[in-house]
Amino acid sequence: MTTVIRELGDEQRELVLNMGPHHPSTHGVLRFVLHTDGEVMRKAVPEIGYLHRGLEKIAESTTYPGYVPYTDRVNYLEAMFANEAFSKAIESLSDIEVPERAQYLRAIAGELNRIASHNITIGCITMDLGAITPFVHLLRERETINDLIEALCGQRVTHHYVRIGGVAYDADDNWLKQVEKFLNHFEAIIEELDNLIVYNEILVKRMADVAVITADDAVGFGLVGPNLRASGVDWDLRRDMPYGIYPKLDFDVPIGAGEKGTVGDCFDRFVVRVRELKQSCRIIRQCINNIPDGDIIGNVSRKIKPPKGEVYSCVEGARGELGVYVVSDGTEKPYRVKWRSGSFSAMSIIEHISEGLMIADLVAVIATLDVIAPETDR
Repeated sequence: MTTVIRELGDEQRELVLNMGPHHPSTHGVLRFVLHTDGEVMRKAVPEIGYLHRGLEKIAESTTYPGYVPYTDRVNYLEAMFANEAFSKAIESLSDIEVPERAQYLRAIAGELNRIASHNITIGCITMDLGAITPFVHLLRERETINDLIEALCGQRVTHHYVRIGGVAYDADDNWLKQVEKFLNHFEAIIEELDNLIVYNEILVKRMADVAVITADDAVGFGLVGPNLRASGVDWDLRRDMPYGIYPKLDFDVPIGAGEKGTVGDCFDRFVVRVRELKQSCRIIRQCINNIPDGDIIGNVSRKIKPPKGEVYSCVEGARGELGVYVVSDGTEKPYRVKWRSGSFSAMSIIEHISEGLMIADLVAVIATLDVIAPETDR
């Protein structure tokens, strides 16, 4: 970290610290400019752009099916959801019907991806605050999920599984049994996580009443997903703007309750994700028990040319609403693609909530907001 001392007059001085862009707690190429009075921050200003790859511009020079693999790179921790958001947009523009079996497979794959992503997030939160062991244990569980997804579609991280009109590969009964076996094992891990680390005294003290985000601020700054629900806002796209097979499924939506401090603090953002693990397991079990036979992809032509028009499509990803706006000019290539991601909106509130926090608290803020660099720079 580089340091600059600024004279503010009246014998006041301010330390300006540079945190990042290669800081281990940012989990990506992100930079924060910290204006501090000793150990107390006056503000923390995020600076993005270090990971810009032109993902939206690339869409203009490739076909609709050819762009689907690029959507994996929007967020490497939740590629399934980016696949699905873009595919849903083109299905809506082109009036393509997705078979019911494909809808179930999308839900199973997506919820497995949600569990894998939350495992990384929860593990990183504990690791950034000083507890290494939970991260290693949760990484082990994520590797098992990666094994399952690799058996399903051949890819462990950038999946390219959800396709326009359905999914790329079917799942046999043996694979579904393997998923159920994993759930039997993982639900016990969730209980172990609760007992060992969630209410750990040191962890609670580092997160309770830290960086409280009110419901009004959460809505005003456009927060989504667990960050929004942790502030007490009961909103989940799977239930409130239902899509795919989710209207047929029964699940609860965990929200922040100020369990150890104030509603909307770092602890609520942490514990909401832990509770969501159990609900994802519940959803997957219902899908396995009710998945019908049938086709896995609809009637899709080799050359997809949606009529002129525009559409916004979104799904409830691991970090909340992951949306894509697509404009078609009637050709085989999109005229415009614009992504809306949860990490970008989460970055926007950091300066607002940083005043008065200790420098060490910023690590907890970044970790519990679950900011992923590729989602901020597109």
